[in-house]
Amino acid sequence: MELRQLRYFVCVVEEGGFTRAAARLHLTQPGLSAQIRQLEKELGQPLLDRTGRSVTPTEVGRVVLPYARAALAAAESVRQTVDAYTGLLRGRVTLGLVSGATGHAFDIAALLADFHDAHPAVEVALTEDATERMLAALLAGELDIAILGTAEEVPPPGAAFQTVIDVPLVAAVAPGDPVLDRVDGTSVPLAELRDRPLICLPRGTGVRTALERGCAQAGFRPRVAFEAAAPHVLSRLAARGLGIAVVPAGEDGSPLDGHLRTLRIVRPEMRARIVLAWQSGGPASPAARVLLDRLRDVVPKPPAS
Repeated sequence: MELRQLRYFVCVVEEGGFTRAAARLHLTQPGLSAQIRQLEKELGQPLLDRTGRSVTPTEVGRVVLPYARAALAAAESVRQTVDAYTGLLRGRVTLGLVSGATGHAFDIAALLADFHDAHPAVEVALTEDATERMLAALLAGELDIAILGTAEEVPPPGAAFQTVIDVPLVAAVAPGDPVLDRVDGTSVPLAELRDRPLICLPRGTGVRTALERGCAQAGFRPRVAFEAAAPHVLSRLAARGLGIAVVPAGEDGSPLDGHLRTLRIVRPEMRARIVLAWQSGGPASPAARVLLDRLRDVVPKPPAS
Protein backbone atom coordinates (compact mmCIF):
# COMPACT_ATOMS: atom_id res chain seq x y z
CA MET A 1 0.00 0.00 0.00
CA GLU A 2 1.32 3.41 -1.00
CA LEU A 3 0.34 6.90 0.13
CA ARG A 4 -0.38 7.93 -3.43
CA GLN A 5 -2.95 5.13 -3.72
CA LEU A 6 -4.70 6.44 -0.61
CA ARG A 7 -4.61 9.93 -2.08
CA TYR A 8 -6.16 8.62 -5.30
CA PHE A 9 -8.89 6.83 -3.34
CA VAL A 10 -9.77 9.95 -1.34
CA CYS A 11 -9.82 12.07 -4.49
CA VAL A 12 -12.21 9.71 -6.32
CA VAL A 13 -14.58 9.81 -3.35
CA GLU A 14 -14.42 13.62 -3.15
CA GLU A 15 -14.98 14.07 -6.88
CA GLY A 16 -17.64 11.35 -7.15
CA GLY A 17 -16.06 9.71 -10.16
CA PHE A 18 -12.88 8.71 -11.95
CA THR A 19 -13.05 11.28 -14.77
CA ARG A 20 -13.03 14.37 -12.53
CA ALA A 21 -10.56 12.78 -10.12
CA ALA A 22 -8.17 11.95 -12.96
CA ALA A 23 -8.35 15.55 -14.20
CA ARG A 24 -7.66 16.89 -10.70
CA LEU A 25 -4.74 14.50 -10.23
CA HIS A 26 -3.38 15.06 -13.76
CA LEU A 27 -3.57 11.33 -14.49
CA THR A 28 -5.20 9.26 -17.20
CA GLN A 29 -8.47 7.64 -16.17
CA PRO A 30 -7.25 4.08 -16.96
CA GLY A 31 -4.10 4.67 -14.93
CA LEU A 32 -6.11 5.97 -11.97
CA SER A 33 -8.54 3.02 -12.17
CA ALA A 34 -5.62 0.59 -12.22
CA GLN A 35 -4.11 2.13 -9.08
CA ILE A 36 -7.43 1.92 -7.21
CA ARG A 37 -7.92 -1.71 -8.26
CA GLN A 38 -4.39 -2.50 -7.05
CA LEU A 39 -5.23 -0.94 -3.67
CA GLU A 40 -8.45 -2.95 -3.47
CA LYS A 41 -6.54 -6.12 -4.37
CA GLU A 42 -4.01 -5.51 -1.60
CA LEU A 43 -6.78 -4.88 0.96
CA GLY A 44 -8.88 -7.78 -0.28
CA GLN A 45 -12.09 -5.73 -0.43
CA PRO A 46 -13.73 -3.36 -2.93
CA LEU A 47 -13.57 0.23 -1.70
CA LEU A 48 -15.70 1.87 -4.40
CA ASP A 49 -19.13 1.12 -5.81
CA ARG A 50 -18.97 1.72 -9.56
CA THR A 51 -22.52 0.58 -10.44
CA GLY A 52 -24.34 3.90 -10.06
CA ARG A 53 -24.21 7.14 -12.04
CA SER A 54 -21.57 8.38 -9.62
CA VAL A 55 -18.83 6.46 -7.85
CA THR A 56 -19.44 6.09 -4.12
CA PRO A 57 -17.55 4.32 -1.34
CA THR A 58 -18.66 0.84 -0.34
CA GLU A 59 -19.38 0.02 3.30
CA VAL A 60 -15.71 -0.94 3.69
CA GLY A 61 -14.67 2.17 1.79
CA ARG A 62 -16.61 4.41 4.18
CA VAL A 63 -14.81 2.84 7.11
CA VAL A 64 -11.41 3.14 5.42
CA LEU A 65 -11.92 6.75 4.27
CA PRO A 66 -11.20 8.57 7.59
CA TYR A 67 -8.09 6.45 8.13
CA ALA A 68 -6.88 7.25 4.60
CA ARG A 69 -7.39 10.95 5.25
CA ALA A 70 -5.61 10.69 8.58
CA ALA A 71 -2.64 8.95 6.96
CA LEU A 72 -2.41 11.66 4.30
CA ALA A 73 -2.70 14.39 6.94
CA ALA A 74 0.08 12.76 8.97
CA ALA A 75 2.33 12.60 5.92
CA GLU A 76 1.58 16.25 5.18
CA SER A 77 2.45 17.18 8.77
CA VAL A 78 5.81 15.46 8.40
CA ARG A 79 6.44 17.41 5.20
CA GLN A 80 5.41 20.71 6.79
CA THR A 81 7.67 20.07 9.77
CA VAL A 82 10.64 19.59 7.47
CA ASP A 83 9.63 22.62 5.40
CA ALA A 84 9.54 24.75 8.54
CA TYR A 85 13.25 24.11 8.94
CA THR A 86 14.06 24.81 5.30
CA GLY A 87 11.79 27.83 4.85
CA LEU A 88 9.89 26.17 1.97
CA LEU A 89 6.11 26.60 1.81
CA ARG A 90 4.13 23.92 -0.01
CA GLY A 91 0.64 22.42 -0.08
CA ARG A 92 -2.72 23.12 -1.73
CA VAL A 93 -5.01 26.09 -1.17
CA THR A 94 -8.65 26.19 -2.30
CA LEU A 95 -9.96 29.68 -3.05
CA GLY A 96 -13.61 30.38 -3.89
CA LEU A 97 -14.59 33.43 -5.91
CA VAL A 98 -18.10 34.64 -6.63
CA SER A 99 -18.51 35.65 -10.28
CA GLY A 100 -17.95 39.36 -10.81
CA ALA A 101 -16.98 39.84 -7.18
CA THR A 102 -13.67 41.61 -7.58
CA GLY A 103 -14.54 44.11 -10.29
CA HIS A 104 -11.85 46.76 -10.15
CA ALA A 105 -11.23 46.29 -6.43
CA PHE A 106 -8.12 44.20 -6.95
CA ASP A 107 -6.55 42.04 -9.61
CA ILE A 108 -6.88 38.46 -8.37
CA ALA A 109 -4.87 37.07 -11.30
CA ALA A 110 -1.92 39.37 -10.59
CA LEU A 111 -2.12 38.63 -6.87
CA LEU A 112 -2.07 34.87 -7.42
CA ALA A 113 0.79 35.22 -9.91
CA ASP A 114 2.84 37.10 -7.31
CA PHE A 115 1.97 34.49 -4.68
CA HIS A 116 3.04 31.69 -7.03
CA ASP A 117 6.34 33.43 -7.77
CA ALA A 118 7.02 33.65 -4.03
CA HIS A 119 5.79 30.12 -3.23
CA PRO A 120 6.09 27.93 -6.36
CA ALA A 121 5.50 24.69 -4.43
CA VAL A 122 1.97 25.75 -3.42
CA GLU A 123 -0.90 24.62 -5.65
CA VAL A 124 -3.86 27.03 -5.75
CA ALA A 125 -7.28 25.72 -6.83
CA LEU A 126 -9.58 28.60 -7.85
CA THR A 127 -13.31 27.95 -8.20
CA GLU A 128 -16.37 30.11 -8.94
CA ASP A 129 -19.78 29.46 -7.40
CA ALA A 130 -22.75 31.13 -5.74
CA THR A 131 -22.27 32.68 -2.32
CA GLU A 132 -24.51 30.27 -0.40
CA ARG A 133 -22.71 27.18 -1.70
CA MET A 134 -19.27 28.69 -1.16
CA LEU A 135 -20.08 29.73 2.40
CA ALA A 136 -21.30 26.19 3.14
CA ALA A 137 -18.11 24.76 1.60
CA LEU A 138 -16.00 27.18 3.64
CA LEU A 139 -17.65 26.17 6.91
CA ALA A 140 -17.30 22.48 5.97
CA GLY A 141 -13.57 22.91 5.37
CA GLU A 142 -13.84 22.26 1.63
CA LEU A 143 -12.66 25.81 0.86
CA ASP A 144 -9.81 27.56 2.66
CA ILE A 145 -10.72 31.11 1.65
CA ALA A 146 -13.61 32.70 -0.27
CA ILE A 147 -14.39 36.06 -1.82
CA LEU A 148 -18.16 36.26 -1.83
CA GLY A 149 -21.16 38.56 -1.87
CA THR A 150 -23.35 38.84 1.19
CA ALA A 151 -26.32 40.76 2.49
CA GLU A 152 -25.14 40.25 6.05
CA GLU A 153 -23.17 42.78 8.09
CA VAL A 154 -22.11 40.12 10.61
CA PRO A 155 -20.58 36.77 9.56
CA PRO A 156 -22.35 33.54 10.56
CA PRO A 157 -20.95 31.47 13.44
CA GLY A 158 -17.70 29.80 12.45
CA ALA A 159 -16.75 32.38 9.81
CA ALA A 160 -14.83 35.65 9.74
CA PHE A 161 -15.26 38.47 7.21
CA GLN A 162 -13.21 41.39 5.96
CA THR A 163 -15.27 43.78 3.84
CA VAL A 164 -13.84 44.51 0.41
CA ILE A 165 -16.72 46.41 -1.21
CA ASP A 166 -19.79 48.01 0.43
CA VAL A 167 -21.91 50.05 -1.98
CA PRO A 168 -25.62 50.82 -2.39
CA LEU A 169 -27.80 48.99 -4.87
CA VAL A 170 -29.03 51.08 -7.77
CA ALA A 171 -31.68 50.74 -10.45
CA ALA A 172 -30.10 50.90 -13.91
CA VAL A 173 -32.85 52.25 -16.17
CA ALA A 174 -32.93 52.63 -19.95
CA PRO A 175 -33.90 56.03 -21.42
CA GLY A 176 -37.65 56.36 -21.90
CA ASP A 177 -38.58 53.95 -19.14
CA PRO A 178 -41.83 55.09 -17.43
CA VAL A 179 -40.20 54.99 -13.98
CA LEU A 180 -38.11 58.02 -14.97
CA ASP A 181 -41.29 60.10 -15.24
CA ARG A 182 -42.14 59.36 -11.60
CA VAL A 183 -38.84 60.17 -9.91
CA ASP A 184 -37.17 63.43 -9.09
CA GLY A 185 -33.43 63.55 -8.59
CA THR A 186 -31.02 60.64 -8.32
CA SER A 187 -32.99 58.14 -6.21
CA VAL A 188 -36.06 55.95 -6.56
CA PRO A 189 -38.22 54.42 -3.81
CA LEU A 190 -38.18 50.64 -4.00
CA ALA A 191 -41.99 50.63 -4.16
CA GLU A 192 -41.76 52.20 -7.64
CA LEU A 193 -40.26 48.91 -8.87
CA ARG A 194 -43.30 46.87 -7.79
CA ASP A 195 -44.64 44.78 -10.72
CA ARG A 196 -41.85 46.00 -13.00
CA PRO A 197 -39.67 43.41 -14.80
CA LEU A 198 -36.37 43.34 -12.91
CA ILE A 199 -32.97 42.03 -13.94
CA CYS A 200 -30.81 40.71 -11.12
CA LEU A 201 -28.16 38.25 -10.02
CA PRO A 202 -29.36 34.67 -9.32
CA ARG A 203 -30.66 33.38 -6.00
CA GLY A 204 -27.86 32.49 -3.61
CA THR A 205 -26.00 35.75 -4.26
CA GLY A 206 -25.71 38.62 -1.81
CA VAL A 207 -27.33 41.13 -4.17
CA ARG A 208 -30.36 38.91 -4.79
CA THR A 209 -30.78 38.26 -1.07
CA ALA A 210 -30.62 42.00 -0.36
CA LEU A 211 -33.23 42.69 -3.08
CA GLU A 212 -35.63 40.05 -1.80
CA ARG A 213 -35.30 41.25 1.79
CA GLY A 214 -35.83 44.87 0.76
CA CYS A 215 -38.92 44.00 -1.28
CA ALA A 216 -40.35 41.99 1.63
CA GLN A 217 -39.82 45.03 3.85
CA ALA A 218 -41.61 47.18 1.24
CA GLY A 219 -44.51 44.71 1.09
CA PHE A 220 -44.13 42.96 -2.26
CA ARG A 221 -42.24 40.20 -4.06
CA PRO A 222 -39.83 41.21 -6.83
CA ARG A 223 -40.73 40.24 -10.39
CA VAL A 224 -37.37 39.04 -11.69
CA ALA A 225 -37.61 38.58 -15.46
CA PHE A 226 -33.93 37.93 -16.24
CA GLU A 227 -30.99 36.59 -14.25
CA ALA A 228 -27.28 36.66 -15.05
CA ALA A 229 -24.18 35.86 -13.02
CA ALA A 230 -22.25 39.07 -13.77
CA PRO A 231 -23.39 42.65 -13.05
CA HIS A 232 -22.15 44.00 -16.41
CA VAL A 233 -24.42 41.52 -18.21
CA LEU A 234 -27.39 42.77 -16.20
CA SER A 235 -26.75 46.35 -17.28
CA ARG A 236 -26.49 45.31 -20.94
CA LEU A 237 -29.86 43.58 -20.73
CA ALA A 238 -31.35 46.71 -19.18
CA ALA A 239 -29.84 48.86 -21.94
CA ARG A 240 -31.85 46.81 -24.45
CA GLY A 241 -35.07 47.64 -22.62
CA LEU A 242 -35.64 44.18 -21.16
CA GLY A 243 -36.24 45.48 -17.65
CA ILE A 244 -34.71 47.47 -14.81
CA ALA A 245 -31.40 46.09 -13.58
CA VAL A 246 -30.78 46.02 -9.83
CA VAL A 247 -27.01 46.18 -9.53
CA PRO A 248 -24.26 47.43 -7.22
CA ALA A 249 -23.34 51.07 -7.78
CA GLY A 250 -20.10 51.57 -9.67
CA GLU A 251 -17.17 51.60 -7.31
CA ASP A 252 -16.49 55.23 -8.20
CA GLY A 253 -20.19 56.16 -8.19
CA SER A 254 -20.40 56.25 -12.00
CA PRO A 255 -23.03 54.40 -14.07
CA LEU A 256 -22.20 50.83 -15.05
CA ASP A 257 -23.35 51.50 -18.62
CA GLY A 258 -23.15 54.83 -20.42
CA HIS A 259 -26.58 54.26 -21.97
CA LEU A 260 -28.34 53.84 -18.65
CA ARG A 261 -29.45 56.20 -15.93
CA THR A 262 -28.71 54.92 -12.44
CA LEU A 263 -30.97 55.74 -9.51
CA ARG A 264 -30.05 54.92 -5.93
CA ILE A 265 -32.74 52.69 -4.46
CA VAL A 266 -34.16 54.06 -1.19
CA ARG A 267 -36.92 53.31 1.31
CA PRO A 268 -35.35 50.96 2.12
CA GLU A 269 -31.77 51.38 1.01
CA MET A 270 -30.11 48.10 0.09
CA ARG A 271 -26.38 47.45 -0.09
CA ALA A 272 -24.08 45.12 -1.99
CA ARG A 273 -21.20 43.76 0.04
CA ILE A 274 -18.22 41.75 -1.13
CA VAL A 275 -16.24 40.16 1.66
CA LEU A 276 -13.09 38.13 2.10
CA ALA A 277 -14.17 35.11 4.19
CA TRP A 278 -12.40 32.36 6.10
CA GLN A 279 -13.09 30.06 9.03
CA SER A 280 -12.98 32.01 12.28
CA GLY A 281 -10.15 29.85 13.59
CA GLY A 282 -8.10 30.55 10.49
CA PRO A 283 -7.26 28.18 7.61
CA ALA A 284 -5.83 24.81 8.58
CA SER A 285 -2.79 24.74 6.31
CA PRO A 286 0.23 27.04 6.56
CA ALA A 287 -0.01 27.79 2.81
CA ALA A 288 -3.63 28.94 3.15
CA ARG A 289 -2.74 31.11 6.14
CA VAL A 290 0.03 32.81 4.17
CA LEU A 291 -2.28 33.47 1.21
CA LEU A 292 -5.00 34.80 3.52
CA ASP A 293 -2.53 37.20 5.16
CA ARG A 294 -1.49 38.38 1.71
CA LEU A 295 -5.10 38.92 0.64
CA ARG A 296 -5.95 40.80 3.82
CA ASP A 297 -2.99 43.10 3.24
CA VAL A 298 -3.80 43.97 -0.36
CA VAL A 299 -7.59 44.09 -0.62
CA PRO A 300 -8.75 47.70 -0.40
CA LYS A 301 -10.76 48.89 2.56
CA PRO A 302 -14.18 50.20 1.46
CA PRO A 303 -14.68 53.96 1.87
CA ALA A 304 -17.11 55.14 4.52
CA SER A 305 -20.60 55.45 3.06
